[in-house]
Amino acid sequence: MSEKIYGLIGETLKHSWSVPIHHALGCEAYRLYELRPDELESFLTNNPIGGLNVTIPYKKAVISLCASIDPYAEAIGSVNTLVPDAEGNLRGYNTDAAGLSYIAKRSGISFRDAKVVILGSGGTSLTARAVAKAEGAREIVVISRSGKDNYDNLSNHRNADVLINTTPVGMYPHNGECLTDLGIFAGLKGVLDVVYNPARTALLMQAERSGIPHSGGLPMLVAQAVAAEEKFFDRRIDEGEIERITAMLRRKMTNIVLIGMPGSGKTTVGRALAEKIGREMIDIDAEIVKSAGCSIPEIFKSDGETGFRKIETEMVRKAGKETGKIIVTGGGVVTREENYAPLHQNGRIYQLERDLSLLPIDGRPISQKIPAIELHRQRAPLYEAFRDVPVNNNGSVQDTVEMIWRDFNENTCD
Repeated sequence: MSEKIYGLIGETLKHSWSVPIHHALGCEAYRLYELRPDELESFLTNNPIGGLNVTIPYKKAVISLCASIDPYAEAIGSVNTLVPDAEGNLRGYNTDAAGLSYIAKRSGISFRDAKVVILGSGGTSLTARAVAKAEGAREIVVISRSGKDNYDNLSNHRNADVLINTTPVGMYPHNGECLTDLGIFAGLKGVLDVVYNPARTALLMQAERSGIPHSGGLPMLVAQAVAAEEKFFDRRIDEGEIERITAMLRRKMTNIVLIGMPGSGKTTVGRALAEKIGREMIDIDAEIVKSAGCSIPEIFKSDGETGFRKIETEMVRKAGKETGKIIVTGGGVVTREENYAPLHQNGRIYQLERDLSLLPIDGRPISQKIPAIELHRQRAPLYEAFRDVPVNNNGSVQDTVEMIWRDFNENTCD
């Protein structure tokens, strides 16, 4: 008998995180199957299916190939999990609903008696509607580009309690895009975004600044995979596994970002970190030099600080879209507020602190013009506003590396 097939079927899967999630759950046979539309039916009928997940564009197409589908999948109108019954006939499920319900509960967001506004009208919107209805929402409003309720009249629903983004707006590589300003809502009690790359979309960073409970899509992705795995093998998986795997992926995806005064040791520490943990280091100053085709002092001489900062912001935006990197910034990156969001969206930001008497000034135009004590006075509040963690770098490089790596592993979760 042929070995049973487990995996994810879809058309384009190169950015999927499903394999490491299911491997972490013990399904070592799980793999990706990229299929053309004309291959779908043959694949499902001619292979010994053990359990499959389904993604774009086949969540609706597989329904006609199922012998039966569960009530949630029927209500939603899409299937993301296929499992054979005792006779080998495929039964369809939708575990996205379990995932969305999980991130709401995890974030302390309740749909009970709430007015729920859903951005988007596609397949994931159908899931959000089904979950909100099942969990007792008072009113559900779907916002689409051309419907009665659209983005031009979103303020009509300023009394929303919960906002859910089910669109890909803000997803890599279109980081920073956002469909709405949360300021139009008078009393939001929760914001959910199904996007998981970047970890913090522009929408979620608005919620974060406003102190509104919120969640991105990574725990949802893991939770729906756990629910699917339970269907595959007819077993109960402890909820703690969702948190364990979410934390594992978050650590893998999160950038380590170094900020601090010029000469505080960012490049040296970044290189040592890269060597210790096997990550690529992105040096923003080096990227600026590469982009401009000349040295930083030459950029200052020809274009002034304004020209330099413009290139710096471009490089920060580019680097900040990456995941799992070490990003070393220049000392003045904090002088532009717009640099914070790109660094924060996928990163944990460490400020290296060093005795001012130890800071070199060679090759540093700003440091040569302004005494270190004055520069520090100007920038200290900016570093504090950007950073997640201050790190003393007056000792050995190895001690600093160990402090950062220990904090990163203990505190990088969600």
